[in-house]
Amino acid sequence: MDIWHCDALGVYSGVKDPHFDTTGHHYLRGWQRSDRNGEARFRTIYPGWYPGRSVHIHFKLRTDPDADRGQVFTSQLYFDDALTTRVHRAPPYSSKEGRRAMNADDEIYAEGGDQLMLAPGRSGDGWAARFEVALQA
Repeated sequence: MDIWHCDALGVYSGVKDPHFDTTGHHYLRGWQRSDRNGEARFRTIYPGWYPGRSVHIHFKLRTDPDADRGQVFTSQLYFDDALTTRVHRAPPYSSKEGRRAMNADDEIYAEGGDQLMLAPGRSGDGWAARFEVALQA
């Protein structure tokens, strides 16, 4: 499983954009194989936003990365708008100017994003969320 998302100010690593160049950087990107129970765990920050998109985390699943042929599924996970508003009131998120898109305004979210919602809960000094995905072989 791979995951990647932008930083608190809406910047992705490893990208050349008209507003930034982070090629050669690999922050907020990760991958790992699932354990024998099919679980993969990642520790990261709450994503920021960039114009036109609601807050999301990209993920990609592969049935067998070493096989010549295997299944691949790529999608995105989303957050409740109220939680995002709460998180983004704090620095460094709050220093970003402009207005973020809500889930209802995001064209990709409109194609089933309501089924890909993370529901983080308090865990120690942070938050934790679990999301199950299955690929049919």
